[in-house]
Amino acid sequence: MKEIIKQASAPNPLPPDAFEPLPASEKNAEFIAMESKTFLQDAWRNFRRNKLALISLCFIILMCLMAIFVPILSPYTYDGMDGSALNQLPSLQHWFGTDKFGRDIFVRVMFGARISLAVGFAAAGINMVIGIVYGGIAGYVGGKADLIMMRVVDMLYSIPNLLYIILIMLIFGSNMFSVLLGICISSWVGMARLVRTQVMSLKEQEFSLAAFVMGASKSRILFKHLIINSIGPIIVSLTLMVPSAIFQESFLGFVGIGISAPMSSWGTLANDARLVINSYPLQIVWPVLSICLTMLALNFLGDGLGEALDPKKR
Repeated sequence: MKEIIKQASAPNPLPPDAFEPLPASEKNAEFIAMESKTFLQDAWRNFRRNKLALISLCFIILMCLMAIFVPILSPYTYDGMDGSALNQLPSLQHWFGTDKFGRDIFVRVMFGARISLAVGFAAAGINMVIGIVYGGIAGYVGGKADLIMMRVVDMLYSIPNLLYIILIMLIFGSNMFSVLLGICISSWVGMARLVRTQVMSLKEQEFSLAAFVMGASKSRILFKHLIINSIGPIIVSLTLMVPSAIFQESFLGFVGIGISAPMSSWGTLANDARLVINSYPLQIVWPVLSICLTMLALNFLGDGLGEALDPKKR
């Protein structure tokens, strides 16, 4: 009986062929792997699938580069007059022709792109910062503070934005600072409302409560956790604020209360061309076409970013 138990408890030696290496075909037969990607890498991969948004991004980059370098490299200046070349049609010498003072329209359109795009991006950036801070605090603090802060937003939203701009221009004059201040004084309320809604929906989530239990400060929870998790809708709203600011600046220039001469924006160029539209209708096409294409590109870019950054739309 003892011998039987000893034989049963003794280790059973494995044959030598059990330790032979497997062939390469059998090693990875059940191996499934996926390349790890960050949130931005995954968003960029999804954004590239949207061809219209990708083309719009390339157009915006090209327009910005032309606005920077064309007025520098061109032999003509935006305010240079030539009495011998008045109201010329497009040619190899003047790609978009000349205006009633002999100024090159192509250079003036690209110089106008500097002002219009600068106002658009600067206004959107300022509105984003103010809206994130104001809406984030209102949504996270809540209570009476939220009630008072949002009533201030409602009062600013109830007054037409054009009234702010006109009053500011009467005080500071018709310049880029006045236009930018007039656009930004109430345009941030939309961003504030968006951020407030996002923060109120996220502050009760588990990751926010876990950060609070671990001792994180309120400012860290707000900006490091809640705002970061709301970055998708914020970026989409930012891309839609840029064409809105460009259109407001162009409208002000078109009605004659925008950037003063001799500086030119797309709106002032359209206003100048309106005076000679019956004789030279082609002159108004270039600034209007620039405004339309830029606004369309920015809207398509915003739609593409919305689909790329929002997991529910994939």
